[in-house]
Amino acid sequence: MSRTVTRIPLTRAAGAAAGALVLLLGAAGPTAAGGPGGGGGGDVVLRWQDCRDVTQTGFECAVANVPLDHARPGGRTIGLAVIRHRATAPGKRVGTLFFNPGGPGGPGTVGLPGLYDKFPDELRDRYDIVSWDPRGVGRSTAVRCFGTAGEAADWQADLPPFPVGEQAQQAYVAAYADLAERCAQSDPQLLRRVSTADTARDLDLLRAAVGEERLHYWGVSYGTLLGATYANLFPERAGRLLLDGNVDPLAWVGQADAVSAAAAVDKTAGKAGAVSEAGPSAGLNTFLRLGSHLGSADTLAQFLDHCGRAPVTGCVFSAGSPAATRDKYDTLMARLARRPAGDPTFARAVSEVRGGLYTVHPGWAGVADLLQTLWSGRPLVPLSDPAGPARYPGFEQPLAVLCAESPNPRSPLLYPGLEERAVAQAGALARWWVWANEPCATWPARAAAPYTGPWDGATAHPVLVVNTAHDPSTPYAAGVSTARELRNARLLTVDGYGHTALDNPSACVGRHAVRYFLTGALPPEGARCTQDLPPFVERIPGTPSGRDPEAAPEPAAAGAPSGLLPPAGDADAALPYGRWPLDVVAGLLPAGDRRTAP
Repeated sequence: MSRTVTRIPLTRAAGAAAGALVLLLGAAGPTAAGGPGGGGGGDVVLRWQDCRDVTQTGFECAVANVPLDHARPGGRTIGLAVIRHRATAPGKRVGTLFFNPGGPGGPGTVGLPGLYDKFPDELRDRYDIVSWDPRGVGRSTAVRCFGTAGEAADWQADLPPFPVGEQAQQAYVAAYADLAERCAQSDPQLLRRVSTADTARDLDLLRAAVGEERLHYWGVSYGTLLGATYANLFPERAGRLLLDGNVDPLAWVGQADAVSAAAAVDKTAGKAGAVSEAGPSAGLNTFLRLGSHLGSADTLAQFLDHCGRAPVTGCVFSAGSPAATRDKYDTLMARLARRPAGDPTFARAVSEVRGGLYTVHPGWAGVADLLQTLWSGRPLVPLSDPAGPARYPGFEQPLAVLCAESPNPRSPLLYPGLEERAVAQAGALARWWVWANEPCATWPARAAAPYTGPWDGATAHPVLVVNTAHDPSTPYAAGVSTARELRNARLLTVDGYGHTALDNPSACVGRHAVRYFLTGALPPEGARCTQDLPPFVERIPGTPSGRDPEAAPEPAAAGAPSGLLPPAGDADAALPYGRWPLDVVAGLLPAGDRRTAP
């Protein structure tokens, strides 16, 4: 997925690719397993062969046939497109690691090839890494509300990321009501059976099909909710689960007693009328309950501060200081918001800034380029491809999951008020997070059997929860909540930026992930990691590639933020806006890798 285009909500896959299910014929390498996985769905046979798409070179593909309704294994079946990369050191292979790239609606057949190189070498050496397009998505039996890719693209062509002004709001609401009507006529049975719980039961069948007694799993973004759901549906089969960039399960399902990230840091909560008697999250849409608007605002503030400390050669939008850069941004956004009705520039700018914050390298440089382009008055490059989409766009597929199981206001008339409230809390980026859920107001289906808790099942092994401190989509508070809600979990904090540690590399997180999957060892309580590179820096001076994986970090002075002080006498390393630690903080790894704490 491009770093500066409209993103599927909470998705960290390479894109929302979709299309007809590819039937992979042939009998090469069948894998089968029986047992009660997923509720008694019978045997699933995976017949692997080389994937046909050039973007999947080096991967193998298969199709898994699973029950549409796991309570009726003898009924209708659907196909799941499955993809794997074999362990690169077969003699050291220890098993299979499943991966979900997020979403909802993130296709693993795209996400795994796009992110495979970011997995630690030791995991790629020792594990077959497997992903799949969840039911309703991509090349699996998919929710498709249009007859062709071109028809879907034409419907979406003139629709802004969110509406600006009353007239645009009416058109936006009408467009998604039309989409709901189209989808209601497509495959009503499938629409009710694409919940996270349905997908978790599919995952259990896939686990059995590759011969694993317990699931080993790395889930990012929405994939953390899938992992938490699996852990509580099948706690005895939950092996080593790493949840990276966390969706708070209680906030997702809209439970009244959830202490959401939004409530935890809502600066307006004390004002009269800001919180209803039903609780701080009552009446909110999904993304406001999750606090995604607040995460975006927090990360944007970090982006502007880092940009302001950087020279223009590092961040082209820099105005010379953090304060001046923040003022420059506020001036630009106010100017864009005053554009005539129907001009999509403001909505597109908000959407692309929000999405570009997900990945520090190269996303933040892309955001700076975008903002400077707008500041200079130059037009943005059109997003549409005159040749038409190469694949079915599938923008309705994330909605099919989210709208069917996560509560959202059912009246379109409520969303302008939610927008006003969210903007007061978090600024312009909050507009996107409100209107992204408005299609749920008229969505035609409800999940037949969603999982809504409890979330404290006694898993066979502790869960490792990872979250960055400044995440623009799943804020840190959600990681804290997830670790607390699961019965047996350990939180690993990443002192850095962006959405998920997998997509914003940290050698420290990588080492913990390797130890966790290979040995079961958890980080110590309170462990913290840093990322490999600071924003707007291509590499750390004195190192060949931005970090020395064997070097120990220098201790920070008492009271100073970890890793922001250069070592004494290291003039080359004294960047004008701070030094980033090269590897890990004290005490995180085995004794041979530790440094002595100051």
